Amino acid sequence: MKIVAVTSCATGIAHSYMAAEAIAKVAKKAGYGVRVEIQGAMGLENKLTQAQIDDADVVVLANDVGLVEPGRFDSSTAKTVQIRPHDVITHPERVIESARRITGEAS
Repeated sequence: MKIVAVTSCATGIAHSYMAAEAIAKVAKKAGYGVRVEIQGAMGLENKLTQAQIDDADVVVLANDVGLVEPGRFDSSTAKTVQIRPHDVITHPERVIESARRITGEAS
C-alpha cells in the first residue's frame, strides 16, 4: 500500500513534526510505502507532487489548520483519512486501521 500524508498544526512546530514521524514509523512497520509532507513554520517540507498524491492508495490529512494548496487533494476525497495530529501522535495505529478500511485490506 502507498500512503501519502500531510501534517500541520496551529503553531506549525512540534505536533506537525511529531505526527509526521508517527505516520512514517507506523506505515513502515506495517510494510507500506509512505511519504509525508509537513506544512509547518518553515513552510512546505517534502512537498508531495500531484503524481504522488494521485498514485497513493490512501491520503492522510493530519491537520489542525487549513492546508496549503488544498486543490491538490480535490480528486482524492474517496481515499482520504482526516485525523488530528494529536490523535496520530497518541494512537498512530489508527492511521493504518483507517487506511485498511479505505482499501478493503484485511487486518
